[in-house]
Amino acid sequence: MRRLNDRFRNNRLFVKMFLVMLLSIVAVAIAITWVTLNTSERLFMQTFSITNSKVLTQIEKSFTSLNYSIVLASNTMLQSGSIKNFLTESEGNSKSIAKTYFNMNQQMKRITSIVDTYEVGLTITGINKRSYATDRSIWPLTDSELQAHPITQQTLKEPRKLLYQFDYVEPTDTTTGQASIVASKAFMERTTGYVYGAMYFSFREREFKQLYESYTSLGNDVVILNGKGMIISSNRTDWIGQSDPELLVKAREIVEQSLEYKSVERLGKDELLIAKYLEAQDLYLVNVIDKKTAIGQLMDTRAIVLIVTAIVSIALLIVFLISGRLTKSLSRLVKQISTISKYEFDHYVTVGGSYETRQLGQAFNAMLDELHDYVDELVETQRRQRNAELEALQQQINPHFLYNTLASVKFMVQQGSKDKAADTINALISLLQNSIGNVSETITISQELVNMRNYVFINHVRYGEKIKVNYFVSPDCMGYMVPKLIIQPFIENAFFHGFNKKSEGHIYILVAQELNALVCEIVDNGDGMVITAEQLPDQTKGTRQLFTGIGVRNVHDRIKLLYGDEYGVTISSELGEGTKVKIRLPLLKG
Repeated sequence: MRRLNDRFRNNRLFVKMFLVMLLSIVAVAIAITWVTLNTSERLFMQTFSITNSKVLTQIEKSFTSLNYSIVLASNTMLQSGSIKNFLTESEGNSKSIAKTYFNMNQQMKRITSIVDTYEVGLTITGINKRSYATDRSIWPLTDSELQAHPITQQTLKEPRKLLYQFDYVEPTDTTTGQASIVASKAFMERTTGYVYGAMYFSFREREFKQLYESYTSLGNDVVILNGKGMIISSNRTDWIGQSDPELLVKAREIVEQSLEYKSVERLGKDELLIAKYLEAQDLYLVNVIDKKTAIGQLMDTRAIVLIVTAIVSIALLIVFLISGRLTKSLSRLVKQISTISKYEFDHYVTVGGSYETRQLGQAFNAMLDELHDYVDELVETQRRQRNAELEALQQQINPHFLYNTLASVKFMVQQGSKDKAADTINALISLLQNSIGNVSETITISQELVNMRNYVFINHVRYGEKIKVNYFVSPDCMGYMVPKLIIQPFIENAFFHGFNKKSEGHIYILVAQELNALVCEIVDNGDGMVITAEQLPDQTKGTRQLFTGIGVRNVHDRIKLLYGDEYGVTISSELGEGTKVKIRLPLLKG
């Protein structure tokens, strides 16, 4: 058992790699198989719906042609005076009756020729109990049965419509059962609405379905529904004559929502429905597709799964062999690396084994060389950082600032403004003490605030108070430490570069905590400038700072050197609206 554990521990890389590859290959195979099957199904449904929609259009044309013949024949009969006389006149003498029969018979022969393309039986009945039929065998009903039949009742109830209905005549001793489709319409005077009979165009259902039966196949059925949900014709004989309200609702949804197709679960099967509405006949032409049967004819799911399984097995065998070869040399390399102690950058590994392992060994040794260079560069960077900080401290006060300030004091003394001159001298002394006398590299926010107030006071003395300065400093930030003279360069920029076009305005100084950092903002409503994100003015390209040599770029670089890349200065500005400077510093207590 111990030997087995040692062997497993020494080959953990191989086991992990093989398990990962096993899971990955199986997952990819399952995903590809699933996507393939689903994509094939969607493609099938889209293709099938397009193809079958065209088929339904062809069937619709056949029905339209049939319906046109029936409508033409029915309109001809409605306009025929001979037929109206036959159906409405009372019994007279034999001569008049014979004449009426003759005229009506001649008229019916002409009308029958309109629909002689189809095997149709034409029957008419009148309110005077007279009837005439061209072929009783198609719809074998007696006159009394016809008078009381539900089709007659429905026809008289809706006299203005041409109705298509299904009827099944039960078998008798002398006749077999007969399924028929009957198109019926009432004889009615258009002006008065007077109904004087009914006409019936009857078709044998088996002949009627010839209009579409050639377009059907296993799992691909056609159903014709009337407006009541009755299946009047279908290639599925067991469906004919049944009422299917659910199918009618789905067909209406497809038509009303202009859907290409609709997937439904009906009668325990997943089906695809395509429907058209034949408005003239008030019929729904529905294509019912059994997805399982239809898709099964196009692709063999079992064969696909077997092929994928075989491919996965072969891939796993290849992965097993290759992984074993690769991980053996890798394990040796890992063992060498693990024996190297911390900071032993001169302990190079032995390069050997497969090509990949040799590359890794060479890369590791090259990394050790780069670490040597990095350490040397880091030491040099730290040295430059300290030099930059010392240089920043050494170049704090611009002599011109002192000369001009003292000249302003002299002028105030000459003018007799001794108190104002004394206040200016005191502000200058305090500013010099904090800038030169204080050798500390960092000061508190409260001290920086004193420096800012003194600097602003001197500028107001020299240039007037048209530019107001307001301070908004959170009390809980007063004790935090910041690099000395970190805010002053931005106030100076606002004073001397932010109000060249505008003669007056405001500068706002805000200090607060934000997301575990100290944020100082200097906002003015001056001229503004064109500046892109993260862009900072370069002091070497512009006017030198009037008070110190610490420019905007210098401040940003100092912060990054001291605290890291997550801290620094960002500036946003808009022409005519002003400029906003945001300084982000760490929270450091004094």
